[in-house]
Amino acid sequence: MFKNIKALTLYGVAPLLLLSALLAACGQQRSEKGVIGITLPSKTEARWVSDGSNMVRTLKAMGYDVDLQYAQYDVPVQLSQVENLVAKGVRALVVAPIDGTTMVSVLHQAHQNGIAIISYDRLIRETKDVDYYVTFDNRQTGVLQGKDIVDKLGLAQGKGPFNLEIISGSLDDNNAHVVYDGVMSQLKPYLESGKLVVRSSQVSLKQTATPNWDGALAQARMDNLLSAYYSRDHLDAVLAMNDSIATGVVSSLRSVGYGTPDNPMPIVTGQDAEVPNIKSIVAGHQTSTVFKDTRALAETAATMVDAILSKKPVAVNDTSSYDNGAFVVPTQLLAPVLVDKSNWKEALVTDGHFYSEEQILR
Repeated sequence: MFKNIKALTLYGVAPLLLLSALLAACGQQRSEKGVIGITLPSKTEARWVSDGSNMVRTLKAMGYDVDLQYAQYDVPVQLSQVENLVAKGVRALVVAPIDGTTMVSVLHQAHQNGIAIISYDRLIRETKDVDYYVTFDNRQTGVLQGKDIVDKLGLAQGKGPFNLEIISGSLDDNNAHVVYDGVMSQLKPYLESGKLVVRSSQVSLKQTATPNWDGALAQARMDNLLSAYYSRDHLDAVLAMNDSIATGVVSSLRSVGYGTPDNPMPIVTGQDAEVPNIKSIVAGHQTSTVFKDTRALAETAATMVDAILSKKPVAVNDTSSYDNGAFVVPTQLLAPVLVDKSNWKEALVTDGHFYSEEQILR
C-alpha cells in the first residue's frame, strides 16, 4: 500500500498526511448492523451515566455502533441531538426525554426515515411516532414510597397524627405524575382522616413539584417549609420522590438540627439507590430508597432495539396503562424494590451485585 509514497511525495502529498488519512478512514469504519443513537437527560447524575454505559456495552456486544449523547437538562440541546442523529442515519433512537411533549416534529421526521424509536424510562408524549416504551413500574415505585411512610409511622395501627411534607419530581416528566398517583394511593386515606397533616397545605403535584428533580431546589424549598411551618413543631416524614431530592431534603433538615436523639430525623424516602443515598441510609439520615436496576433497564432497551431491527417479536407486558395523549404505547415494565437499612446489603450487594460492600461502607 505504501510503496508509492516517494512518488506521491513528488506530487506534493506528504507521507505523514497520507498515513493520517488512511488511519482516519480505518477508524471511521462502521458496523454492518448500523448505528444506534441514544440521548439521555444528564451526565451529572450517576444513574444516567450508568444507563448510558450499560446500553452502549449491550448494544456493542450485539454488533451495533452507538452514538451516546447527554443533553444536560437543556431541551433545545436534546432536540438538536435527535435532529443530528437522524441526519447521521442511525437505525434506531433511544430517547429519555427531558420534556416529553417537545419532540413531535423531530420524531415524525425520524419515523419517516424508517428509524425505530424507543421511549426510555420517561414517556414521550403527544405523538404516535414512538414504537415502544421501556421503564420501571413507576406507579409501584410511588406505592412503595407511600407504603413505607405508612408502615414506619404505624398509621395502619391507628398511630398519629404526624406531620408530613411532600417534595415531588419535575412536572415535565411523566414519571413524576405516575409516581405521585402511586404515592397518593397509600397516603390519601390518612390525609383525609387527619392522621397525616401537611402544615404547608401543599399537597398537589403542581404545588410540590421540583423542576428537573434538582436537589438544590428541593433543599431551598425544604428550608422555606421548615422556617415557615416547623419552627416549633416536629416534622415526622418527607415524601422525597427521588434520591437527588432526598439529598437536598436531608441537608436542609440536618442544617437546622434534625438527626439527634432529642430531634430525630423524619422518615425521608427516595428512589434510584445511588451510592451517597445508600450511605445516608446506613448512617441513619435518609430512611429508604427505591432500587431500580438500571442494568436490566438498559439491557431490556437494547434487546427491544435488536428485536425491532431483526424483525422479531418485541416483548411487552403492558398494553393499556401508558397513554401518551396520542395512543397507548406498548410498554415493558420492570419491577422496583424498596431498600432501607434492614435489606440494603441483601438487595444491592449479596443478591443484586449492583454495588460492592466497600463502595457503601468506605
